Amino acid sequence: MEAVKIRIEGMSCSHCEASVREVLETLPGVEQVIEVSAEAQQAQVKGRPDPALVAQRLEEIGFAGMVTDD
Repeated sequence: MEAVKIRIEGMSCSHCEASVREVLETLPGVEQVIEVSAEAQQAQVKGRPDPALVAQRLEEIGFAGMVTDD
């Protein structure tokens, strides 16, 4: 299964990373959360989550997120 990068704006600390990880782990299509980095402002997951659902769930907890191809 391929890895997907998610650009996330607004994370500033380990609590933000934990909140994002918790949301990503519950999304359909995500097999594993590989990394969440406030410093890099991104996450990487294994699987194929719905990009619109990723953005919606991250927005619900206060972050702007977008699945990227890079």
